[in-house]
Amino acid sequence: MEHLTGRWGVLVPAGLHQGPARFNALRRRVDGVSEKMLSQTLQSLERDGFVQRTVHAVMPPRVEYQLTDLGTTTAAKLLDLIGHLEARMPTVIAAQTHYDRSRTDD
Repeated sequence: MEHLTGRWGVLVPAGLHQGPARFNALRRRVDGVSEKMLSQTLQSLERDGFVQRTVHAVMPPRVEYQLTDLGTTTAAKLLDLIGHLEARMPTVIAAQTHYDRSRTDD
């Protein structure tokens, strides 16, 4: 669970939900992720069974990442959560503003 609960652990499967991708294409899909963080996240998600890494025997070698069955069903649920939170951002921002104002009044 810890690999899916971090920022990139949510966004990388969401990026792969669009379909298989090579490393740099996936990096463009996941805005703001560094090369190092994407590499670490992909390795963790592969180890946990959410992502499959395929090396194609061509010159130069081509590596592609895609979701496993487990990754696909999990990414769908993550996308539902992302959509829900994005739709509720005005409520979240209002709550933050209220909280911050109540703390500065002390």
